Amino acid sequence: MTDQATSPGTPPDPTVRSPEPTTSLPDPAASLPVPAADLWGSIDELWAWLETNRSIGGDQGLLLLRMLKLSEEVGEVAQAVIGATGQNPRKGVTHTWDDVQGELCDVVITALVALRTLTPDTRDVFTRHLAKVTERSLGTARSSS
Repeated sequence: MTDQATSPGTPPDPTVRSPEPTTSLPDPAASLPVPAADLWGSIDELWAWLETNRSIGGDQGLLLLRMLKLSEEVGEVAQAVIGATGQNPRKGVTHTWDDVQGELCDVVITALVALRTLTPDTRDVFTRHLAKVTERSLGTARSSS
């Protein structure tokens, strides 16, 4: 892949690809997974803290706010990716790929807390859904390996 400099005001050449991230993906075997009990215990604790400190009443209003918070977090991922790749010529590179990773973690946490808002059976609901998605996506490949 080649980089092509453009002068200000000149639209970028659509045939030139943006540079790939310079960091490599972590080796999954080198990472220590967080035990499930800690994950779900933390989600329950965060949910309880939010319940104690909420400023709006009613279940529908609360759920709406949790969903809006999820949308906000997804927007922050987009902002971080744009900043990590320098795609806004006015701002340049403003974020790192570590920032993107952190924002993605915020999305996951926020989604799990929103799910916990819907049901106290968060762990079971998530585990069953993950099993369905895994089977649907990897079912044939998984049985042949």
